[in-house]
Amino acid sequence: MIVDAVKAGAVVFVAAVLQASVFAGIVVLGGTPDILLVTLVAIALLRGPMVGAFAGFFGGLLIDIAILETLGMTSLLLTLAGYWTGRYGETTASGRRYAPYLAIAAVTFLYLLGALALRFMLAEPAPARVVLLETFFQSLALNLLLMWPVYGIVRRLLPRREPASFAAEVAAHG
Repeated sequence: MIVDAVKAGAVVFVAAVLQASVFAGIVVLGGTPDILLVTLVAIALLRGPMVGAFAGFFGGLLIDIAILETLGMTSLLLTLAGYWTGRYGETTASGRRYAPYLAIAAVTFLYLLGALALRFMLAEPAPARVVLLETFFQSLALNLLLMWPVYGIVRRLLPRREPASFAAEVAAHG
């Protein structure tokens, strides 16, 4: 359990550093890939809502500090994304091949909408037309392309555990 938490923290840390240093400067046809969001979705699908929420908060805080953004905005959005992706992974997505791709498509869209809403509430520039019409589809395509290798790497580092039954846990712990 502790080893998994350390592995998840290390993966999120590496993803946040890569996002702030490498991927933030990559622009393909107006879209920017979000390796941290893709990594968070993979971790949340494999480990559930609590690990997803903690990983989202940790990764968001690292990004907010690294790029000197409004402190807590990315943390809030990624915490919500990690929690709800983990819930999706627990309830609906278990064992389905398309689940990571559907999750990243939905989370990318909701993350962008949430960022726009928070920026609007904080009276910061919130260019909805630019985000939703000019960059959304490119960013979505890039995130979908990143999902395949990132999910494979995270799945190898943090393999999915089957939930133990209550009777098996009682028998194991007396």
